[in-house]
Amino acid sequence: MPDSPFTDLDRPPLSEAALNRALVRPGGLWSGVTVVERTGSTNADLAQAARDGARQGTVLIAEVQSAGRGRLGRAWTAPPRSGLALSVLLRPDPPPARHGWLPLLVGLAAASAVRRIAEVDVRLKWPNDLLIGERKLAGVLAERIDGAVVVGIGLNVSARPEELPVETATSLAIEGAACVDRDPLVRAVLREIEAHYRDWSEARGDADACGLRAAYLAAGATVGREVRVELPGERVLAGRATGVDASGHLLVESGGEEHVLSAGDVVHVRPRAS
Repeated sequence: MPDSPFTDLDRPPLSEAALNRALVRPGGLWSGVTVVERTGSTNADLAQAARDGARQGTVLIAEVQSAGRGRLGRAWTAPPRSGLALSVLLRPDPPPARHGWLPLLVGLAAASAVRRIAEVDVRLKWPNDLLIGERKLAGVLAERIDGAVVVGIGLNVSARPEELPVETATSLAIEGAACVDRDPLVRAVLREIEAHYRDWSEARGDADACGLRAAYLAAGATVGREVRVELPGERVLAGRATGVDASGHLLVESGGEEHVLSAGDVVHVRPRAS
């Protein structure tokens, strides 16, 4: 029974009913949590649901994804029930010009939840990777669908070194985290997203008024670092990350000029040994 939920007792399945009881409430953000055994991509599924009129607060979790995607279309894979693969559907009220903060908001919420529940030092690499040291623990991918935004999270929980797709990745189990139980982790992540999203929405998307920019910078690992940014069109920008502006864009000083980046794949450059 290779697909049985009981083939790996160290990786129990999530309970859809328990998550709905814990997270769905009148006046809350989450309108329903669905857990599926397998899908291609939770983001792709929720994008279609958004086009079909699904409500804000719809959450989709897959025990395994066969076509998960990371930034720049990269494949994202993990063994069944070894991590969290979830997407949320948001229909934000703030002006679209401020929606660029949503992936950063979700990344910050996930980092805060993991730091509290798993007791590991998680930092954020702009725009939305969660790092432990220089190794990637999780990634966030946001997609706009008409007036909605679908945000997906892929978090490595119990994956062993030989199960990770790249050597630069890590998992909570590898890092000796205090908690590698996915149930309390997913509850904490979704509650943190709800709290940050409520504050951001009440501030009409003003990241300074709701404290989002300050919190993101405090948890960040990119600002102040020498970086190499791979830009669309196979361009590369090397310089020093100096800040994140009011729209969530990364500021990079290079060649005596300040560059404002809305997208790009950031590599932290290690300082040279003296």
